[in-house]
Amino acid sequence: MTQASERALAALQNGNNADALAIAEDAAAHGDADALALLGQWRLIGSPLARDLPEARRLLRAATLAGHEDAALMEVALTANGTGAPADWACAMEYLKAAADRYGGPAADDLALVEQMRLDAQGYPASLGDPEILDRACQVRRWRQLFTPGECAHIAMAARDLMEPSMVSDPRTGRLMAHPIRTSSAAVLGPTRESLPLQAILRRIAAATGTRVEQGEPLSVLHYAPGQEYREHMDTLPNEPNQRVATALIYLNTGYLGGETRFPRQGLSVAGGGGDMVAFHNTLADGSPDPRSSHAGAPVRQGAKWAATRWIRAEPFNVWNHRSRA
Repeated sequence: MTQASERALAALQNGNNADALAIAEDAAAHGDADALALLGQWRLIGSPLARDLPEARRLLRAATLAGHEDAALMEVALTANGTGAPADWACAMEYLKAAADRYGGPAADDLALVEQMRLDAQGYPASLGDPEILDRACQVRRWRQLFTPGECAHIAMAARDLMEPSMVSDPRTGRLMAHPIRTSSAAVLGPTRESLPLQAILRRIAAATGTRVEQGEPLSVLHYAPGQEYREHMDTLPNEPNQRVATALIYLNTGYLGGETRFPRQGLSVAGGGGDMVAFHNTLADGSPDPRSSHAGAPVRQGAKWAATRWIRAEPFNVWNHRSRA
């Protein structure tokens, strides 16, 4: 990191926002890649600058051209998922190839993984196998090995540095507290983390479930150690106009005992293998929550279970304008 960016961050940490902005903007005007990337990130998160997604994209493009590797990878993700501009898979691929040529490393790994996938021109799967129908009431379906070991590893690795004990906001105080029904560790892969392989995975989920990729919430990654579980619950949200109409659950690994996904009201227990996906409906025809979709993740008895969940809304879900209620 350049001295100017370090000075800007130090000023910000000391509460001197005006000084931080002046330092970063002056350095950016002189082509400082770190300062350009820093301003772009501030425009994304909305602090200490107001959120401006198109401006964030402009700054990240400038940082990329100035040689900032992290900005290049972030730009690939935002180009693919449509942050600050319409989603453009072809352009994202061009950016990824340029980053792979220039830096190698993670960009080259992402490119190699994407090139192993059978995708159409928009990043969707060229073909999909038929699922098993496990329960018709809630449309519980299972796709065997829908994702490769490399793709599952990519999801888990993308979340490793974010994993922390599952928490929830206390409805009385607003403070974070231990999640009352989920004892796992968890992480959410937000828009800046949506690498091109991850975007292709999200498109595969959408194609399999017959939904649009824009309807999905960010992918949540879960890690269960022995004894940890997700007690019986429903995925629908109270007083939510854009309801979670479906859930897609990806099993990322094998080699553990227990951890089955159980639907008690349906008398159904699903033990997924690595790469399998189970999807089910959460709502009735009128859009109200379907009690039959109540489910649980049984305690893991031995080993560690990795999984990823994609909650799918009735309408497109804009993470940048959303305040979590979970």
